[in-house]
Amino acid sequence: MPVKLRIILKPDDTRKLILPDGIPKTMEQLTDEVRKVCGLNGEFRLQYQDKDFGDALVNLTSTAELEDLTTIKVIPITDDCSQRFNVTVLEDAQSSSFHSDDTEILSSPSSSVSTRREMWPREFPIPKFSYDTELQLEKGNAEYRSNKTRFKHSTKTKSDILEKVAEEIFKFKAYPSDADFSEVAEALIKKHPCLSEPGSYNGCYGWKQRFKTKMGNYRTQLKGTGCSELLVNSLKSKAPEDALPAKNVKRPKRGEANHIPDIPTGETREKLENERLSLLTEVKKRDNRAVVKDKMAKTFSLRRQEIVEKELRVEELIERWPALFTEDEACNIFNYK
Repeated sequence: MPVKLRIILKPDDTRKLILPDGIPKTMEQLTDEVRKVCGLNGEFRLQYQDKDFGDALVNLTSTAELEDLTTIKVIPITDDCSQRFNVTVLEDAQSSSFHSDDTEILSSPSSSVSTRREMWPREFPIPKFSYDTELQLEKGNAEYRSNKTRFKHSTKTKSDILEKVAEEIFKFKAYPSDADFSEVAEALIKKHPCLSEPGSYNGCYGWKQRFKTKMGNYRTQLKGTGCSELLVNSLKSKAPEDALPAKNVKRPKRGEANHIPDIPTGETREKLENERLSLLTEVKKRDNRAVVKDKMAKTFSLRRQEIVEKELRVEELIERWPALFTEDEACNIFNYK
């Protein structure tokens, strides 16, 4: 059926887009339609009014989010903003009104192993397992395609699969959602159909539950090594009134990747605190954008730990990190001008 979309180009320029064949299946097709009808040049991204957030504008990543009479906004991508990495600093502004899926990874001269550089993928990549596991799965998949015989995995093989997949999950998220676990389990049996389970409504429900259990154990293991993102939720780090495992768990918001990164290799908290104090002077100087940008990127991990762990008020945030509220830094954080 034909679909009508409301397109916002500028505050004083709104247009109607009629799609005779309905919502396009891909973002590329939708982007081409918007570009052709509105006569646009250059790169841009699209946002739509999300009912889950009171019709607030959220970055559009799939046409499945759209329906008839949806409002879409075109956001031009400028050269200086499009060169940066994608990740998070949503809580740096301490305001849910700035919540967006297109957040920013502030690049740093040195990084930590815990630094994430990718958001959750559209199709989860199942990693390679140990040689013997891969060999068994290769034979199992061939037999399954031939006569639908399922692979009977050993405890060692199952442990290898769970371990490698948990590590891959953690590259993207420390706290995956139920839907995320479903995607991982489905990706596993898609790549290795011999692992599908008889009696399961989708062939992988058991794997989904195993991944959930394994991720809980894996987080406990990493917490013992001092991972900042997980230590913040330990009972020792919580206030006495919140000292329960499931209470006040600090997890990344939607669209965040580097929630609480560790201090970069070669840096210490004391060194970064000195950089922060230096920033208080540098931000007052004229024509000093490059220095401020470099120091803000360098102190990203310290800033995130302060904001999430100490839950700074806006007044304290302005006092300690005034550069965070400049126009340049706002562009760095939200990829938006």
